[in-house]
Amino acid sequence: MSHTPTATGRRFNARNLRVAQKLQAILLIPVLVALVLGGVRVKRSVDTWQTAKDAVRVAELVQAANTYASDAINERDVSVIPLVKGERDSDTVAKARQITDQDAERFDEAVARMPRTASLERRVQLVRAGEKRLAAVRANAFTAGVTGVQTEESYHAVQHPLMEISNELGFGISSQATLGRTLYAISLTQAAESLIRAIGTHLLVEDRSKLAQGELQSQLASFSSYVYLEQVALQEYAGFAGTDDVARLRKALTDAEVKGRQQIAEARTQAEAAGRTFVPPPSLDTMTSAIASGATATQLTERGITPATFFAASTLSFDAYRSVEVYLTGTALSEAHNIADDARDDAIVNAALVLASILVAFLLANWVARTMSTSMRRLSASAHAIAAQRLPDRLTQLTRAIPGRVDSDVEPIPITTTDEIGEVARAFDHVHREAVRLAAQQALLRANINTILGNLARRSQPLIERQLAMISDLEGREADPDQLENLFHLDHLATRVRRNGENLLVLSGESPAQQWDQPMPLVDVVRAAVSEVEQYERIQLSGIPEAQIDGRAINDLVHLLAELLENAAAFSSPHVPVHITAARLPDGRTILEIHDQGIGLPHDELAEINRILADPPTVDAALSQRMGLFVVGRLADRHGIRVQLRPSHEEQGTTALVMLPQTITHRPAKEQPDADTMALVAFVDSPFTKDAPHTNETWDNQPS
Repeated sequence: MSHTPTATGRRFNARNLRVAQKLQAILLIPVLVALVLGGVRVKRSVDTWQTAKDAVRVAELVQAANTYASDAINERDVSVIPLVKGERDSDTVAKARQITDQDAERFDEAVARMPRTASLERRVQLVRAGEKRLAAVRANAFTAGVTGVQTEESYHAVQHPLMEISNELGFGISSQATLGRTLYAISLTQAAESLIRAIGTHLLVEDRSKLAQGELQSQLASFSSYVYLEQVALQEYAGFAGTDDVARLRKALTDAEVKGRQQIAEARTQAEAAGRTFVPPPSLDTMTSAIASGATATQLTERGITPATFFAASTLSFDAYRSVEVYLTGTALSEAHNIADDARDDAIVNAALVLASILVAFLLANWVARTMSTSMRRLSASAHAIAAQRLPDRLTQLTRAIPGRVDSDVEPIPITTTDEIGEVARAFDHVHREAVRLAAQQALLRANINTILGNLARRSQPLIERQLAMISDLEGREADPDQLENLFHLDHLATRVRRNGENLLVLSGESPAQQWDQPMPLVDVVRAAVSEVEQYERIQLSGIPEAQIDGRAINDLVHLLAELLENAAAFSSPHVPVHITAARLPDGRTILEIHDQGIGLPHDELAEINRILADPPTVDAALSQRMGLFVVGRLADRHGIRVQLRPSHEEQGTTALVMLPQTITHRPAKEQPDADTMALVAFVDSPFTKDAPHTNETWDNQPS
């Protein structure tokens, strides 16, 4: 006997529950889990807050330690000249020691607040051990009982334990595994530069005749070792630092160089005003190498290397390293403060947020289920269909439509309600219609422009051909050399006008009306391109291989090369030649290199030109300024040719590289490339980057 479910049975069937009830049932277990996890999260937030507060104190300790360490070694450096000269009561020495002592007091305050961990306690004990030796180091500095290098290295007992505290940076700091290493590396770099400054200054001011046997060699060896240590530390910093921190150090060093040049200029002005002969000092690296060579102070002075110039140059680098160190410690402290504040806020907010979210979930469940389920699913499905299929298909159709036959009507989303979801559907329909309408207008405009360009070019070409024929006839009958030269110039001008017409055909998307049906030697193709350049006599060919160019690509390749050669000749001095060379690559490709000696191209513009050459954009307003650039890109794209501009290896000029694919070139099978060609392959296949040298040439506004 069959059983018919009763109304009561149907009522408690889960499939018959209302949407709000289903949502509540679904939310029940997650709510219970959320209550447990919320409590755990609140407890964790409180623990995180406490740990973050400890991290703040550690960051404050690191900041105080690095300041203390930097001023300690700076004290040593500025004391070299006064102490070597016997001026032990110098104000310079007293002031430097006072700053170090003040840093020691601030460090003690930070130690009093730091977390009492075994690692920190051990590092602080090492600092205390070094501090106990500081008084003796100051008393015996540069005396008969302590050599110069021993004095300079004795500050290491205080500075190095302070520097190592950077490795204690921990909780919450972004990239915490590397920030301490990065800070340690820049501190080590600063310390090495400081030792270079101290020992180098000592070597320049000390009376070497009073040195014990072998002491000078010891000083020079130490000086060279710290120069090497600085480079190692910089490599260590580059290995651990992020891109922004590496860029920050580079900028700091660049600013230091600029400031150094300003100081030299001011010194020159002062010397000239006083009637003294001024010898400009070389770069810091040159001064360092000269001092390390063991040259005497007199020899170094003749080269502009004096205690003052060397100390000033080294101080600029020292300050640059210190600025990065200060930034890193400040960043670590700021991040620690932010984390502590966030943890405190989380501990307060999390409890209320968990309870409020559960309550809101229950209150909104029924309303969301009743009002949004069906309409939202329909709206979502329709929107995805439009975005993923209907709109892309329609745009593709419009771009291929015949002008005057485009239809911008769209099918609306099947939602007829007047609520917010219905309004969103209508708004989406409106956006859809506008997108299709704009695409239709753009397609029509592009088609009309292409038609206009093509018609203009086709009307002009027969006239230009007739003009060229008449000029050729006049050249054949002219005997006067001067008039014949004028006719030649007129012939080249007409040829350029013809090429402008061909440019319009290229931009309108049309292919050449006539094509060669037989291959042609590459050298003949190049000569044909040269013959179309007004200043053809300046163009010099060399090393053109015996390659054959496919007939279908001959006209376009001649056109492409003529544009590049015209540009090279137009933007270089009329008294220097333009060189074009070629080489076959091992993989069957052929590369042509056009080099001019113009003023060059700006870095950003060079990158932009190469981007356009690699991927020619749609014709726009920029066409009027760079017709040749667009045409070269279109012609290259048509045959798979790669064109790229690069700064010249020489002091000025630009090199255009034209890579002909194997599909349009042929070469003797037995011919092998040489070593220079192999190197050229690696150079050409490497991408143009922003590290390339900056130049100052504009690609176009060329006559074509």
